[in-house]
Parts: sequence; structure tokens; C-alpha cells
Amino acid sequence: MPDPVKLTIDGKAVEAAPGTLVIEAAKCVGINIPSFCYYEGLSLQAACRMCLVEVEKAPKLMAACTLPVAEGMVVRTETPVVAEARKYTLEFLLTNHPLDCPVCDKGGECELQDMVFRYGAGESRFVENKIHVEEKQWSPVVFYDGPRCILCFRCVRICNEGMGVGALGIVNRGAVSEIAPNHGDHLECDECGMCIDICPVGALTSGTYRYKTRPWEMEHVGAICTHCSNGCKTTLGVRNGKIIRGNNHDRSGINGEFLCIKGRYGFDFTSHPERLQSPQMRVNGKLEPVSWSIALAAVAKKFGAALASDGRIGVIGSTHTSNEENHYLQKFARGVLRTNNIDHHRSGDVVTLLDALSGTTGSLASTADLYESKAVLVAGADLSSEQPFLAFQIRGNYRHHQAHVYVVTENEVREDGIAAESVRIARGGELEGIRSLAERLKTESELAIVFGDSVKGEAVRDLVAFGSSLGIPVKYVALVDYSNSRGALDMGLVPELLPGYQPSNRPGMTIGEMLDSDSLDVLWVVGANPLKASALRAADAFVVVQEMFLTETAQRADVVLPAASAYEKTGTVTNVCGEVQRLSAGPSTMGAKPDLEIIGLIAREMGQAAAAGPWAPDKVFAEIRATVKGYDVPMPVISAGGAAHTTPVNGRIPVESRPDLIHSSRDTLFTSGTLGRYSRMLGSVMEGRRR
Repeated sequence: MPDPVKLTIDGKAVEAAPGTLVIEAAKCVGINIPSFCYYEGLSLQAACRMCLVEVEKAPKLMAACTLPVAEGMVVRTETPVVAEARKYTLEFLLTNHPLDCPVCDKGGECELQDMVFRYGAGESRFVENKIHVEEKQWSPVVFYDGPRCILCFRCVRICNEGMGVGALGIVNRGAVSEIAPNHGDHLECDECGMCIDICPVGALTSGTYRYKTRPWEMEHVGAICTHCSNGCKTTLGVRNGKIIRGNNHDRSGINGEFLCIKGRYGFDFTSHPERLQSPQMRVNGKLEPVSWSIALAAVAKKFGAALASDGRIGVIGSTHTSNEENHYLQKFARGVLRTNNIDHHRSGDVVTLLDALSGTTGSLASTADLYESKAVLVAGADLSSEQPFLAFQIRGNYRHHQAHVYVVTENEVREDGIAAESVRIARGGELEGIRSLAERLKTESELAIVFGDSVKGEAVRDLVAFGSSLGIPVKYVALVDYSNSRGALDMGLVPELLPGYQPSNRPGMTIGEMLDSDSLDVLWVVGANPLKASALRAADAFVVVQEMFLTETAQRADVVLPAASAYEKTGTVTNVCGEVQRLSAGPSTMGAKPDLEIIGLIAREMGQAAAAGPWAPDKVFAEIRATVKGYDVPMPVISAGGAAHTTPVNGRIPVESRPDLIHSSRDTLFTSGTLGRYSRMLGSVMEGRRR
């Protein structure tokens, strides 16, 4: 490793790696050099000139955003000459910039506003009329106000480099230059809103947030996106109990600044007019609103009767409920209802992967590994569409570390554009395509393999054996669909496994077997919609559903209990890479309760509260940490909003592999199972309407 470069910035001694930019080296000693166009991780632009600094012996001021450190360099960032240069730069930027801070949505968060307060001139010397063009709407979620734009080109770069889309560019020249979309007057892109979040001024604004409130009028709640399995942190702006905005501009969480359209705009299902706000019970063949006490009493009576008569009870859990809810549900099912008929929708073969990796350590990749690994192999998955943050990590790895990316898929994918080699092969034949890359992969120093649901069962074991044959360190990610799909497996929401992948002594029925059984007495569905594509054979079965909406399954129910969304509850979830993060309650919906509380109330109504245990999220998670292998994670990390990587097992999982049960829903950026149906914003964009 090369020796660090020693320099002085504002009288402070600094050591930085060769090639480090002065603007970054200054941050190491707590000195912030202002800039507009510079953004960490994007290509250098040197367009705004706000970062000018004095460098000893240099004939003129230098741009700190493009100036590498040099041995013995002496830099001054706050001299009168520098302050004057910044004042003139701001005066120039305000030549055509409208002074509409009172109505601009960026007010209170505007970098230009902050810099003008700090360095700006008290009056302007420009008396010419400002150039003005009308505001444009590029899509339902993106508005562009050209006069506010300072041409920092952040939006162009994040769309091209970060997202790999290239939906924005520049038209015209000089004072009439504008940012423009790729299709003349509208966007055709991922509709992620990254361009809005990264804009330092109010040129790009959100269709869901504009003119609704101010930043200081909202409560900012750190939540985990409830859609795909990547586990992105999203900061919810909540006002009067309602989510107004979602972003992650503070770059907290494993995803940094990244959010896709679902993480940034897909929260609106929480306020959909069809949200259930009262329990419903079937009366004379029709669902009618009832009180919580009546509904809970009916459920407890039926559960108790089924137990007394040795009836068959089936439980179907969710991939959107928290770890605490999943653990408590399986504990209640097995301990109180005395049934192992418990399952959920499985979308990736995590179990076989863990079994195949028995006896190894450090073989499960984290989201950070996909950004840092020298080589990444993607097999059987369209990451940019199905796992957008993982795709963002791999693109960042390619840009910043020149990682070698290999792609083995049935169809063309966005990762082909950065791939060292792409292989097209029929679905299910991914292993054959991977083996064709063996000679190239052996030359890599390390490798991360990401694979979808088409690689399952014995193919997973063969993949691990292939990875071992390469003679290099290899890490793996088995892709799953939804926000807590991995957590549902870890918590034992399957008939053959207990929490921590311990084998069950008496495996029960799977989802398909429950629905096909003609002797099922009770079916309890918590946050899932299995009857969307299947029918329930047991016509006389008593069906209880905990749900946010009257889905196909809820419409068949005898009792429907309104559940809170993931944004309305506390607890933890585990993402696709096994990283545990905390949920924090933001808004609230009148009449709805968290699933954990609902299960606890049923237990109390049955007189089984002692057997089920306390249903407070922190107490349930304490039990998880004590009893589920790999979940004894450091609490300060999670409590502070970080992610803790779990290590579920390091031994064999002696259960029968069931690849026939594994099917990804193959949701895109604009679909999200049942939740996607109730997000008006996902359905309003052009790309969503084509789904």
C-alpha cells in the first residue's frame, strides 16, 4: 500500500491516500469545502466553481473537487480572496435564478440558499430581465423548473452512472441551457426520483410532495422499505399521522442515497381509501363491520373448539411481517394451537444454500460485499428490475473499483452493459452457463455469486461445489422476493424447520397442501394472499385473515382483522443478504393494529397469554437473540439505525429439499405483489401502466 500524502489544510496536518481529492481530504479534519456540482461517487464536473481554494505557490485559485493532494501542499479554504470568489460565483448563479424561496419546495433544504446566507452578496449588480421558461412535468413524479436549475449536472450523472439509465441530458447552450428528458417532453426511465433527491436546489421536485408542507413541519422517521428484499432505509416525512414524503437524502442505512420508485413513492398504499379500519365478520353470508372485542372473541372460540376436537389448523404467514411477528406466530401455532401446518411463500432456496455451505464461515455475502468484491457473477436474475439496490451496488463497484461483472441469464439485462462477459442460456440451465466461464473465473482473486429462483435444489449444491473448485474465496446470495422473506425462513415459518433452521420433529402441511386439504377446520392467514391464484378446497373451513385490504383471501374469510403496515410498527426485518435492521413506527391508521399485537390479543382471549409469552417487540426480539442461532447481533448497531449481518447456521440442515415450493413472483420496479395494487403512484407512471 503506498505511503500517505502529507499536506496542510487551514493549518491542520492531514494525511491522505495518493489520488485523494482536496475536497475529500478536508473532510478528514472536519473542514467542509462548499460545492454544488461535486458529489461523492459520481464523475468530476468542475462546473460550479464554489469549491475554489488557495494553494500556496499556485498562481490562481484551484477547484478542490478536481485537485489531487500532493506532498507538502498547503491549502487555505477560508481566506478573504476565497470568500470573495464564492460571493461572485453565487452572484452569477443568481443572475437568472428566481428568488422564490417562500414557495419553493426546497426551502429549508436548499444548498444554494445555505451558501447565499453564508457567502452571498447583499445586493445584485445585474439589472437585466431574468430568463424565464415555464415549469415542465416530465412524469407523474418528476417536475422540472428550468429557471431554478444551476446546471450542476448531478441529475444527469446519477441517472447515467448510478442508475445506468441515461434518461437525462443537456439541450441548448449558454444562458438558455436546460436539462431535458430522453424522450423530448417526458421521461421513460426507472422513475426512481434519484434526480430529485440529488438536486441541490428546487429545479427538480416531487409530484407527491410539492406544495404540501415544509421540512421542519414533518416528523422524520427512519423506516425500512416494505417492498423488495433489499432492505433499503427510507426516511419517511410524517405530518398529522400521514406519510407526505419518502427519501434518504441523509444517506443513512445500507443503501446510502439510493432508493427506487417503490422506496421513494410506494408508501401511498398506507392511505389508500380501501384500507381496513375495522374488524369484519361474516354475518348471514356477508362481511359486516364489528368491534375488536366481538371479532377476537369469535376467533378465540373457533380456535379453542378446533383444539378441543383435535381439528386440523393451518397457518399461512407473510414475507412482509417483522421478525418478531413471524417468531411469535410460529411459537403460537406450535405451542398453543399444536400445529406444524405453518408456511409462507418461498421465493429463493436459502435453505439448500446454507446446508451446502455447512462447515464454512464468511461465505454469505452482504450488500457491502457486492460493492467491494473484485468480481461479481449474476445468475438467473434481472437485478435492475427485481433487486434494484443490489444492482446499484454492482454498478458502483464497476465504476469505482473496476470490478469484473459476469452475467448468466435467459434474456438481456441492464448489467450486460458493464459485463466482462454475458452468457445467454435457457432458464434452469444457469449452471451450464456458469461452468462455461470457469477459466475466466479462476483468474479472479475473489468472487460474489448472486442467483435467482431458477437455481434451486441440487443446482445450488452443484453451484457451491463449482465455487469451491475455483480455488478463490467465493460468497453467495440466494435472492428472495419481499422485505422479510429471509426473516420468515430464519424464524421458522415453514413446516419442516423451527427457528434457526433446526429440524422439526413432526413436519406439517405446506401452503399447497393446506389449500388442497378437504379436512382443514381452520385456516389462519397473516398478511398473505394465497387465494389470489388458488382455491380453498375445504369449503367449511373457518378462515381468519389479518390484512390491510379486502384481498381475494380476505373476501373469503369469516373474520378479517385490520393490520398495520410495516411503516406503522416497530420491530426488525432481515434483508436478502441476512442483514437485520430496525423498523420504526411512523404514521398510524385508525383501527388497524400490528400483527404482533393481534396475535397477542388472540392468545389472551384464549387464556393462553402465559404460554404465548409477552408480545412487546423488544421482548420478543430479546427471545430471538437468545434462542435463534445467528441473531445474537449487537443491539447498539441496530438501535442506531445500522444493519447487523446474521450468521444463521454452520452445520447441516437435515431436511428434505423442496425446490418445487420455490417460485419468485418476479416483481418489477413497478409491481409489488398485493401492495403494488394499492399504490396509486406505482400505477400512475407510464412504466407502471404497462406492467
